[in-house]
Amino acid sequence: MKACDSCADRVNIGCHHKQMPVISRAIGLLFIYLPILTLPFVIASAYLTYFSLKLVGAQNVKKWGDFLPARASHRYDLKNQITMDGSFKFSMAQSKLFWILNCTWYCPVSVGLFEWHAYLVKVVENWWCPFTHDRKNSYTDGAIDQSFWHIYPEEKAKLNDEDKTNPIFTVDPEA
Repeated sequence: MKACDSCADRVNIGCHHKQMPVISRAIGLLFIYLPILTLPFVIASAYLTYFSLKLVGAQNVKKWGDFLPARASHRYDLKNQITMDGSFKFSMAQSKLFWILNCTWYCPVSVGLFEWHAYLVKVVENWWCPFTHDRKNSYTDGAIDQSFWHIYPEEKAKLNDEDKTNPIFTVDPEA
């Protein structure tokens, strides 16, 4: 069985990578780093979302650091970082610094930032919009005690019964 035959629920990339033209792979690599230009805007957006939640009364909101791996958990440092044998002398893949910057900074910081931002947006969604839809069950990591609608009894009464008791946006099991 080939690798791609066994990964129907995964992204198939490893089994196709070497078949791609070198120019295609080089452009793909460039596209990986261009989003660095957007990071300041994503950071600003995430912090604006974070502070908007704090300003409306949210407590126990996770911080960006909660989504970053502990520095000590990284397997490699500059002394023992592995590199790849390059096909040409100046390949970045032969540089320890390249891999350290990628694997201990760019990737985990970017993933952590986007996970944090997604978490914050889920909290906002659960706060302002406690209305069930077919993707709402994926918002559980942004669960809250009560939605905006739940804190006003006359407004809570207007909600669908399922929305009144959904544990994602209310800890009150009594409708």
